[in-house]
Amino acid sequence: MLKIQNYHLQSIQVHAESTYPEECCGLLLGKLSGDVKTLIEVLPIKNAWDNQVAEGFSEIDALGQQPSSKGSRFSIAPAVMLKAQKDARDRNLDIIGIYHSHPDHPAIPSEFDRLIAWQQYSYIIVSVQQGKACDLKSWVLNEEHQFQPEEMITIRA
Repeated sequence: MLKIQNYHLQSIQVHAESTYPEECCGLLLGKLSGDVKTLIEVLPIKNAWDNQVAEGFSEIDALGQQPSSKGSRFSIAPAVMLKAQKDARDRNLDIIGIYHSHPDHPAIPSEFDRLIAWQQYSYIIVSVQQGKACDLKSWVLNEEHQFQPEEMITIRA
């Protein structure tokens, strides 16, 4: 279960709309208590997907028939991820998940999303249709490395 505040949802949606027609991405920082993740901060990140990143994922990205771009892929630069982990740790927080957008596609994980996902994280996907955020869902991986919907509880500040 992911506990989230309404302003976090709004922040993710605004970020997704601002990068349309490209995918946005960011980190979810918070607290972990058993199976419950409580979101404390949304950290927008620049989508680092480029030709060099695409080449690094070429083996698993061969699943798609068309060339990948920021319109259909996202990447968080390793140095950015390491800095975020350190900063979060310094504040007694954890990275509890990742969010990204699906421009003109549903808020359902792609096969590529599944292949690059990590078991312990929540994955929020926001669907942006013609520039407007319209659906947002959270997903987690099960023991068979398949995405399952994750319950999101909106809490008041």
